[in-house]
Amino acid sequence: MNRRNFIKIMAGAAVGGAAIYKGLDSFGAEAAAGEAQTLPAKHWGMVIDVSKFQGTEDIKQIAAACHQYNNVPHIDHSGHEIKWIWQEDFEHTFAELESEYFSEKIKKMQYPVLCNHCENPPCVRVCPTQATFKRADGIVNMDYHRCIGCRFCMAACPFGARSFNFVDPRPHIEKVNPELPTRTKGVVEKCTFCVDRLEKGEMPVCAEVSKGAILFGDLNDPDSEIRKVLGESFFIRRKVELGTGPSVYYVIRGGGASA
Repeated sequence: MNRRNFIKIMAGAAVGGAAIYKGLDSFGAEAAAGEAQTLPAKHWGMVIDVSKFQGTEDIKQIAAACHQYNNVPHIDHSGHEIKWIWQEDFEHTFAELESEYFSEKIKKMQYPVLCNHCENPPCVRVCPTQATFKRADGIVNMDYHRCIGCRFCMAACPFGARSFNFVDPRPHIEKVNPELPTRTKGVVEKCTFCVDRLEKGEMPVCAEVSKGAILFGDLNDPDSEIRKVLGESFFIRRKVELGTGPSVYYVIRGGGASA
C-alpha cells in the first residue's frame, strides 16, 4: 500500500468515526431528553375523592380504561378473573373500621380498590425470585419473567390486589396495546401505577380519566396537589393496623375519619 492510499483510508475512517460519534452523541441527547420527561417523585401516592364519583358507572369506566390500556384480559369465569382496579362496598373496602356513625350514603357507596403500593409490602418479602420488588419511588412493581407462579405474594397481600393467570390471558384481550407486554399462563399480575406512563411524563390512566376524582403525586412533596388535599380533608386508608403503610388514600366528604 502506497502513502497516498493509506492517507485516503485513514481520512475515510476519520469521517466515519466522526459520523458514528455524532450519531451516538445524538442518541445520548435523545435519551437525556426522554429522561427529562420522566415524572420524578420520592414517594408516589394516590388520593381517591369518593365524593366526585356520580355512581358505579364512573368506577366501571375507570376500570375499563385501566384494563384496556394495560392489556388486562376479560375472563368471564369468576375463579379466573383478572383485576387491576375494581369496586367494593364500604364493608369489604374498610372492614376493620367501626361504621356505626357513618352516614348510610357513605356505607352504601362503592369504592374503587387496587394495589396499595405499600411502604412495607409483605408481597415483596415473601417473593422467592424477586419478581415483586419495591422501587426507590415507592411503587411496588413486577418482573413477569421472574414470576414462577408460586402465589406466595397473593397469600401475603391483605388487600386481595393480585390476580393469577390460570389460563392463557392473551386470547381474552379484546384489543392488545402493543406498547405494553401481555402476560402468560401461570403468572401473577396487578396494578403498577402505570410506571410506563410516568416514564413518559404522563399520569396513570385511572387518574387521567377520572375527571379529578383520582389524584396522583408525590407524598413526600409538601407542595404537591395530593399533599394539599390530604392536609385539608378527612381521609381513610385500608387496614392501617397491619403496618403495611398503604400509599392509597380515600377522601371521605361529609363524614369519616383519618387513619
